[in-house]
Amino acid sequence: MGRLVTAPPPCPEMGAPGRAFGRGEAGRGGHYIPIVDHMALTHTIVYWLSFGVILVTIVGVAIGRFPLLRMNRATIALTGAALLILLGAISLEEAYAALDLDTLTLLFAMMILNVNLRRAGFFQLVGRWVVQRAHSPRQLLAFIIFSAGVLSAVFLNDTIVLTFTPLVLEICRTLKQRPIPYLIALVTAANIGSAGTITGNPQNMIIGVASGMPFLRFTGYLGPVALMGLALIWGVLLGLYRRELSVGRFDGVPSPAVQTEPRLLRKSLVATGLMVLAFLVGMPIPQAALGAAALLLISRRVDPERVFAEVDWSLLVFFAGLFIVTGSLETLGVSGQLFALMQPVAERGIVSLSLVAVVLSNLISNVPAVLLFRPFVPHFPDPTQAWLTLAMATTFAGNLTLLGSVANLIVAELARRRGVEMGFGEYLRAGVPITLLSLALGIVWLLWVL
Repeated sequence: MGRLVTAPPPCPEMGAPGRAFGRGEAGRGGHYIPIVDHMALTHTIVYWLSFGVILVTIVGVAIGRFPLLRMNRATIALTGAALLILLGAISLEEAYAALDLDTLTLLFAMMILNVNLRRAGFFQLVGRWVVQRAHSPRQLLAFIIFSAGVLSAVFLNDTIVLTFTPLVLEICRTLKQRPIPYLIALVTAANIGSAGTITGNPQNMIIGVASGMPFLRFTGYLGPVALMGLALIWGVLLGLYRRELSVGRFDGVPSPAVQTEPRLLRKSLVATGLMVLAFLVGMPIPQAALGAAALLLISRRVDPERVFAEVDWSLLVFFAGLFIVTGSLETLGVSGQLFALMQPVAERGIVSLSLVAVVLSNLISNVPAVLLFRPFVPHFPDPTQAWLTLAMATTFAGNLTLLGSVANLIVAELARRRGVEMGFGEYLRAGVPITLLSLALGIVWLLWVL
């Protein structure tokens, strides 16, 4: 179906896009008879219907569901994209062009890598390493924060919390520790640590691909502040839970049993090392990740169907749908109006852009927030500064509430299934100071280095 809507011009008479009525003509008795422009009226109706679909889709993505319907973020985004194509707000050709294949390729390749590392037992080995070296609650907290933060910088933060949450719960059960402080440490560290690299989280992948920034340059700017953020988490949680974390030592704790596949582990680590090396020498990031994934799929022992069964296809569908939904803003002509609103914010610098990014991230989630900014950032006075600010602010903002990021929800749901309730209020008690302090740290850091 062809695109019906091409950003109709403003209509002073109607207060809406498109001119639905002509100037009219004089009838009998000199009465004014308006002439209806049916094409403009159709365009106006479709414009507002399409705009309504975009708003409902973004709200649905922010909430994560619709009342009375069994829909998640992926189906909401895909349905919204399909409706916009059917309405003619964006043609099929334009929808295909709106798909950021570099980002989708990078995301898919990292999923393949993570699946192989998980199946090989790599993350379980890291958990055992933490237990063997933590001799007190404070040390255990520090090791969990450090491990989750560093691993999330290399791999997807969602993957890290998905794998580590059961490990942390098992460690706390073994050591007779209340798990809530450690679960909060896990998820906040995964979020902040993921800000340090392009591959750490989905919004950074979008920013890395859109900006064309080299991996090493991106990490040079945001890696140090991510590490400082991990130390900040440790300090905040020690202050909030000082009674629980200041007593006792762990003596004679048995190491948890770990099942590994040595050959797959070696192969996965080699593939990861080659991928990071390719990043450092300047190879395009999606290409390097795809090469590592392809290497792991060449196997005589691992059934590819079992690998593909663990890929998060729902997340890929979610991204594809969002690309089309936000792309329709451009075909509808809304992008120019949004840019006019956002340009003064960007021109005020890092502080104002960070605040807007934090608000948007908590209203509509961080990935849609970055996608809304993506078309405009190249036209900002300092695009590099804007990209890095968005990466820092949208990621750190995810720690504010339990609903602030997908990683938070994953930890809360996995804990609930195992009988541990991480309440909204208790999380907020730690999330607010961690977010505000880490944002202040990030803003000061970027003002200093940029």
